[in-house]
Amino acid sequence: MGTGKRGLIATAVTVIGAVAVLAAPGTAFAAPSPTPSPTASPTAVTNKDIEAVRKQLDALYHDAAVATDAYNAAEEKAEQQSAQIVALARKIVKGQEKLARLKARAGAAAAAQYRSYGLSDEAQLMLSDDPQEFLDSTGRVLQGQRATKALIAELTRTQQDLKQYAADASAQWTKLEANRKAKATAKKKVERQIAAAEKLESQLEEKEKERLAELEEQAAHQAQTAWLDSGVLKEISGRASEAGKAAVDYATTQIGKPYEWGAEGPDSYDCSGLTSQAWASAGKPIPRTSQEQWKQLKHVDVKDMRPGDLIIYFDDASHVAMYLGDGAIVHAPRPGRTVTIAGAGSMPILGVVRPDA
Repeated sequence: MGTGKRGLIATAVTVIGAVAVLAAPGTAFAAPSPTPSPTASPTAVTNKDIEAVRKQLDALYHDAAVATDAYNAAEEKAEQQSAQIVALARKIVKGQEKLARLKARAGAAAAAQYRSYGLSDEAQLMLSDDPQEFLDSTGRVLQGQRATKALIAELTRTQQDLKQYAADASAQWTKLEANRKAKATAKKKVERQIAAAEKLESQLEEKEKERLAELEEQAAHQAQTAWLDSGVLKEISGRASEAGKAAVDYATTQIGKPYEWGAEGPDSYDCSGLTSQAWASAGKPIPRTSQEQWKQLKHVDVKDMRPGDLIIYFDDASHVAMYLGDGAIVHAPRPGRTVTIAGAGSMPILGVVRPDA
């Protein structure tokens, strides 16, 4: 390859943006040594150039993962708000039906009172053939008056409830529209980041792509080796719970299926789509996104983790994987990859959470 191609790669790297290190996951938790790259000729794209491309790809895919989390969160909220709007609409319908019944009862009560009180009490007593019956009916009238007041109070409460339901539905609709816009914005960012990464990668020839894969494997190998060398596995001895076993079984059954951002299976997954569906299949629903999984689930020390626990990666909690034991994870890595097993230490660990704590 001539210097023109090398200049093209260098230009592409510069144009894409700043470098953000995100070690791509490897394929072996025991961290086997990667195959050394061949020495490049003076005019070829060097390992240094390919390493710069790798880091740029990592940065782009990391940003895509963050945007994917934002998309998933907006989608989840939109679904919740849609369900709330439907529930409020049902309440409004029931409230209107109740209000109609109450108005009918109130109308009947008013008509009865009108008929009863056309004459004064004294006149009704004078005209009555049975004074005791009149007195008894007077007691019933008093009871009827109290019932009428209760009816009016219930009617008023129902009207107030309907007004509140309508206000709540309007507020939920406003939030729904906002989350739809947030979802659309996140979608555009995901697509933009992935397109930029694919464009950058497409500028490599096959041999260069092979070298890129070797460098990705090497970065994962180094990170996993450093993690294992810390002696962390000597402290990890937790056994999976029954729900954890079920979640692990589900996740590992998905190995080989493609990564697709926003996907929750059954044919493809993104990282949190895989973990959330795995735990849902185990009877323990958890939040949809890696960031909410980090926020809402119980945190446990790395040394205390057990199979089925979720490892959250990077400072912004933008990636999640399921721990399998023996230093291994199963996860959906990124676009262009499939659900796979990797080393638990192949990416920067933020922390560990337990869905069935």
